[in-house]
Amino acid sequence: MPKPIKSKFLLIGGPCVLESRATSLLIGRTLRDLCQELGWDYVFKASYDKANRTSITSPRGPGFKKGLQELTTLRKILKVPVLTDVHTAEEARQAGRVVDILQIPAFLCRQTDLLLAAARTGKGVSVKKGQFLAPTAVNSVMEKLRRGGCRNAWITERGTTFGHGDLVVDMRGLATMKDHGHRVIFDATHSVQRPAGGNITRGEAHFIPALARAAVAVGIDGLFIEVHPHPKKALSDKESMLPLSQADRLFRQINRILYAIS
Repeated sequence: MPKPIKSKFLLIGGPCVLESRATSLLIGRTLRDLCQELGWDYVFKASYDKANRTSITSPRGPGFKKGLQELTTLRKILKVPVLTDVHTAEEARQAGRVVDILQIPAFLCRQTDLLLAAARTGKGVSVKKGQFLAPTAVNSVMEKLRRGGCRNAWITERGTTFGHGDLVVDMRGLATMKDHGHRVIFDATHSVQRPAGGNITRGEAHFIPALARAAVAVGIDGLFIEVHPHPKKALSDKESMLPLSQADRLFRQINRILYAIS
């Protein structure tokens, strides 16, 4: 099948939180090789610390120092760019020496000092759009990055709060943000979460393929998808992750959509 004519599509994919090296390498190699075959760019994603877990007893990851060491090793082995979350200005400065792309969590997307610190590292910056943020409000967020000197930034849509226990994706928002000149990524995994309270965040992973296909048809620049070989055993977001075994079929479907709209 011909490759899309448009500029390279981007996949940001990996586990939610760093687990064993074997798990990270299995996910990273599988996605890297598939993206290479499809003609996409690939960025490996994993968090060293999930700082906003629902329960205080939930696993958070290996922590800042060990996590950055592991990401450094994975970057060398996989030979792909690496992305991770940062939560404070100091974390951004230190992580910017190691990883290629800094991700600003959704709940922190308007934190000026954090955005400026990330921008000043000279690395790429991915901002998760807050569940509370209108598409047009993204302009102010991206302006902060621009003022900080960032020249490689994008906004990642991850759904909008709908009542007290659900998220909804308004596809018009993707088009609006594109019309305002932003590079737009769609997070197909966090968008299927059901944050209804309790000890864990629930999710409906069976909707991931449908939302991903729909968002790509709108004309976005890439996808953010958390995957795991055994989602039920994942340390975080187990109900909203794509099984690794389903990645090949879904991404080939998406490539056909990219070709159709190019």
